Amino acid sequence: MSRPQNELHPKFNMHLALVHWPVLDRKGNTVCTNITNFDIMDIARVSRAFGIQSYTLVNRVREQLMFAERIVDHWKTGYGTKYNPMRSSALGMVKTSETLEQCIAAIEPKPLVVATAARDLSGLPLKSFRELRQSMDELPERPILMVFGTGFGLHDDVFKMCDVRLEPIRGASADDYRHLSVRSAVSICLDRLLSTW
Repeated sequence: MSRPQNELHPKFNMHLALVHWPVLDRKGNTVCTNITNFDIMDIARVSRAFGIQSYTLVNRVREQLMFAERIVDHWKTGYGTKYNPMRSSALGMVKTSETLEQCIAAIEPKPLVVATAARDLSGLPLKSFRELRQSMDELPERPILMVFGTGFGLHDDVFKMCDVRLEPIRGASADDYRHLSVRSAVSICLDRLLSTW
């Protein structure tokens, strides 16, 4: 006998933020990265597949936010709505914000803010995928904001706004290679946290 649909696909109140400012470059300098079409589309589609409530692009450059908004509007209200309704439905959750503080403030009640990082860090309490999923199962209605970085990772100022840090994604490479695209990292994290095991 099959399980009820809500058991197969549990509903959580999860949100995503993709931070372009402040992030680091390869030398550890503070930079602002560009929003890419791939990051808008691909992360919106995987977010839609896993029932994410909102996906926010965070960038301090107004022209970058306008670029993202033009792309989203094309698929939400323009010709794209008829050309590819599936993509339109995915991009309906995409938002823009100049700061992570604004993104956090827009989610009510205040979310648990979860930082992600490929590198090992100290400071924030560390949660494994299993531990975070367990806390989600216990309080499924509590909002959670997953924060992902571009460039070479989130700046320390971003970590100060977060409550916990999710363990880094580790694969099976002998040298512990972790240099994934942010699109891959989001997909892996959502699958590990939201899939039915």
